[in-house]
Amino acid sequence: MNIDLPALIVGAVLLAGLYATMSYGLALIYGVMKIVNLAHAGVMMWGAYAAFLVITRLGVNPFLAPVIIVPLFFGLGMLMQRFIVRRVMYAPPISSLLLLFGIWLIMQNVAYLLFSGDTRTITTPYTLTTFKVAGISISVNRLVVFAVGILALVGLQRFLGHTYVGKAIRATAQDGAASQLVGINTDRIMEFAFGIGTALAGLAGTLMALIFAFDPDFGRSHLLKGFCIVVLGGLESFVGVALGALVLALAEALSILVVMPALQDFISFAILVIVLVIMPGGIMGLIAMLKPKGVIR
Repeated sequence: MNIDLPALIVGAVLLAGLYATMSYGLALIYGVMKIVNLAHAGVMMWGAYAAFLVITRLGVNPFLAPVIIVPLFFGLGMLMQRFIVRRVMYAPPISSLLLLFGIWLIMQNVAYLLFSGDTRTITTPYTLTTFKVAGISISVNRLVVFAVGILALVGLQRFLGHTYVGKAIRATAQDGAASQLVGINTDRIMEFAFGIGTALAGLAGTLMALIFAFDPDFGRSHLLKGFCIVVLGGLESFVGVALGALVLALAEALSILVVMPALQDFISFAILVIVLVIMPGGIMGLIAMLKPKGVIR
């Protein structure tokens, strides 16, 4: 089998931007609220259909669609947290898992009612547009998606480190009780964080719709890969999520050298199991362990 290895690696790096974008929301919601958001898959699926409607029915430029979709999904996330998720915040973890799983199923069936089970695609003037760098063909769509992933990482890092709300989110994630004692409205902060996480999932769905075909079951395998990336990266680190996305994308791409392409999902889940057993702290935890002791930075 003749495989262009440089093109394979470039494609994996570009895909890592998408993988990271679809995982940031999972990491943020878990970091602040300590719940596993199973509804993430449904939100990504709704983001794909929202992109379909905005681009094909309203004629919006596909690269400007997120400007409309992200604020809508931010509002949706805040409403979900205020009226639904907040009710089980302090219940046993299984309660939030079952609740969010139920929300995912409802979202999926609403999509079946509205759009049927037909597979949809979004075709734009950029779909087949490519350009060559050093003899490697690069898709414009995938390059834009990668750029959005980088911008999302930079934006999240600056937001969390340089704004009052961002610092309040970090404080709530570290110690909710202490945050309340210093005057932070943790309920409001959790609502805001869930809104941002949902907006990021909607953004990921919008970007994925520009590359992949989708139906109401869309998002299931991507959710599982998102879990793998978040665990691989270290659960609560966005830089770790980005590194985890890169590792997973490269592992999937290079795996076709030794296994059938149909087994790429197997590679993802094998990595998840190995990481949980060998280094449950993920990449960032491993980096922290390797740092010299006693060094003040």
